[in-house]
This record gives sequence, structure tokens and C-alpha cells, in this order.
Amino acid sequence: MPSIIAETLPFPFVPVTCTVPRPCWGSATRCSSERIEARFMGGLAEAPGSRSMSTNDSRNLMACRAFMRAIVGSVCNAGPAVPDTPHRFGPRFERAIDLIDEANAPDPVTIEVDGRAVPKELTHARMLTAWVERLLPEPGEALLLAARAHHIRRWESPRDSFPAGRRGYLRWRRDLQLRHAAHARALLEEAGYDEDTIARVERLIRKETPKRDPEGQAFEDGLTLVFLETQLHDFALQTDPETMAGVIQKTWRKISTEARELALASDLAPEDRALIERALA
Repeated sequence: MPSIIAETLPFPFVPVTCTVPRPCWGSATRCSSERIEARFMGGLAEAPGSRSMSTNDSRNLMACRAFMRAIVGSVCNAGPAVPDTPHRFGPRFERAIDLIDEANAPDPVTIEVDGRAVPKELTHARMLTAWVERLLPEPGEALLLAARAHHIRRWESPRDSFPAGRRGYLRWRRDLQLRHAAHARALLEEAGYDEDTIARVERLIRKETPKRDPEGQAFEDGLTLVFLETQLHDFALQTDPETMAGVIQKTWRKISTEARELALASDLAPEDRALIERALA
């Protein structure tokens, strides 16, 4: 659910109360300067007790924009930024996103993003949303819902709840896919979705789409890119080099050429980049 940050901005000539929506929490919207600026400027006239600012007053306008840019980081402090979600999907989609994010928000497991500890699955879901929107020009509604719900409440089924070894690992992974798909179904039904859309979301989460399905490929690509961004480093520290090289090689074969290029162009730590390059040499 959106929250509001209200700040009093002191000008040399007049104080103005600036009300800024916090778009990253519970909705799949972008925390870009452009979007926040549009909402920021539009919200001034509606702020209780605030003075409406004329766009002709260039000093107020410039100062307000500077203030907005300065607080972008705090506005988006619930996790990493994600791109715009197409509003053509309407309130039902927004309701589903809110329900999924609310389910993931209590995650006791955290990861560090920009020096801050944030809920792991909530953050991963937003990052995957961002990647599929970057990989496809117009991602479908079911794909965006699947991206958001792909690891929903994953912490409730830890790895050690299944036997050790590869067979136990595969059982755990399959059980997770079924759990996540079932949980997504319940929330999408609550949001009012039809059976066809829900079934499509379930197939994407369970990775049961045809190999040539572009959305299935984008889903796989996005998962890999999130892994490289947030988990590769720690995973490599716990894995012997030979096994790690095999994991990277197998992963590389599953992702598209575009995803490979994005991975190599991303802001990886030098040691992580070297790890990938050695595995692919």
C-alpha cells in the first residue's frame, strides 16, 4: 500500500510543503526521477496545508525539483527500483501486486542492497519484474504476475527440510515450484483473476512453458540475472571451483544471447566477473 512522505521545504522566500508518493512499496512502478517528479509536482496542490505552487515561479520549481531528486533514495527505500508496470492491466493487476508484496514483506531473510538490509524474496520479486520488463518490450500480464510471485514466501520451506544430496535438492525445488504456484493461485483468485490467466501464471512459475515460448525464456533469463546480481558471490564462496564452473556453464546454456550480454554488461564485482569468464573460457 502506498505510503506518503511529507516534507517541509524552506525556500529563501516561502515554505512549501511537498508531498511525495512512495511508489516502490506494494506496486510495480519505477522509482525514477522523472516519474517521482511528475507525481511530486502534481501532489503539491493536494497536500493538506500546503501552498499551491505556480509553474511560472521558476525559483520554486527549480528548488522543488532539486529537493525531489535529493530524496529519491529515501522514497525508494523499500528495495531496488523497478520499471514502470503497464497501467493497461488496471486495478485488478495492482491489487494482485499488492497482495503478493504483502505476502513477501515479512521475509525474515534479508539481503543487502545499496548498504541496506531488505527482505530477500520481496526484493528478488521486484528485481525479476524489472528484468522481464527490460527483456521484453511488452511483457504480458501473466508474466509480470509470475515474476512477482515466483518465490512467494519461500522461507517457509527451507532447504534443510528435505534430505541432503542431489535427489533431495531436486525434490525441494519441485516442491517449491508447486507451493509458489498454489500460493499465487490463491492470491490471484482473491484479486479476481480468471482461470486462464491463473493457469498461465502457474505454468510459468512451475517452468512448464514450451522451450520456444518467449515469455518462458524471459522468465528464465530474468531469474538468472537476479541470481548473478544477488547470489553468485556468496554461492561461489560455498562451492568448489570445479562445481561452480559447471553451474555457470549449465546456466549459460539456458539463457538467451541478450541475457548473456546483459549479464556481462552488469555491475558485477571484479571477482564475480572473473569467475564467469574463467568458466566460459
